[in-house]
Amino acid sequence: MILFPFYEYWWFYAAFVAFVLVVLALDLGVFHKKAHEVSFKEASVWTAIWISLAFVFNALFYLYAKHRFSTDERYTSIPGFDPDAQAKTSALEFLTGFVVEKSLAVDNIFVFAVVFAYFGIPKMYQHRVLFWGILGALFFRAIFIAMGSILMQYHMVVIFFGGLLILTGLKMFFAGTKPQDLENNFVVAQLKKIFRVHPQIEGQNFFIKKDGLTYVTPLFLALIFLELSDIIFAVDSVPAIFALTKEPLIVFTSNIFAILGLRSMYFMLAGVMDKFIYIKYGLASVLLFVGLKMVWLNEAFGGKFPINWSLLIIAGLIGSSILASLIVSRKNPT
Repeated sequence: MILFPFYEYWWFYAAFVAFVLVVLALDLGVFHKKAHEVSFKEASVWTAIWISLAFVFNALFYLYAKHRFSTDERYTSIPGFDPDAQAKTSALEFLTGFVVEKSLAVDNIFVFAVVFAYFGIPKMYQHRVLFWGILGALFFRAIFIAMGSILMQYHMVVIFFGGLLILTGLKMFFAGTKPQDLENNFVVAQLKKIFRVHPQIEGQNFFIKKDGLTYVTPLFLALIFLELSDIIFAVDSVPAIFALTKEPLIVFTSNIFAILGLRSMYFMLAGVMDKFIYIKYGLASVLLFVGLKMVWLNEAFGGKFPINWSLLIIAGLIGSSILASLIVSRKNPT
């Protein structure tokens, strides 16, 4: 039983999307109207703001769910149904989904750094590229989630994506921390064949006109590459959240809140990413755990692995990998 079906909560989706668009408009049109290099302090403040907004939303969501479950006869008529317990479970599902997506987004941050370095994007223009990249990511994530809400109803699809997450986790374990090289990347090569590329950056413009011809700048190539990378990441992250909850509304909102703070988290961590040498192993462990939930653990626990256990395990895996990285980096600064 879907607790928040789309046909009843279309207004919630519409209001949430409107809220996101307003916040993004304020972000680019007011707070970052003038291109500038985002400092660590500014990025930290914005990271705290985005995370705080997610927690405030989660608290309001819990209160609304509790009220709805307590007053709707469809739920109150179910023997043994506890409105408060179900509301707490829904709120925990949002929080766990947010933590998972936020954790997996660390991989995106490494890609951001590589792409910006390869295309030579100055720090003062990186926020603009990421803004439009995040906007595109929101659109594609909405499509993935809509498809997932239908496909994940079929057991074989769940098993398939669970197996895919396990394979991805194993691949991350054995891939180590080898730096990515875009020099011979197939996607980059094809982009340069498709578009008429201007070799230099012209301010914060994605396109320029020269001798009557339209050229794309390196900013545009970086944007397209980031969009394609996010689509690939979504193949892992969206099924991972569906392993935690079957509610599309929770998957959508937790996913979007995690993505919204991705830019500020990048600028905050950009200077210290090299210290997190074991973070990939933590992310790989999360993917393995979530994959196991989909193919085995959920069924072993009567259809759903306890969400509070999931949150503790995921937080423990990520936290321990970060702690181990910091300890080793402190002992061996080189």
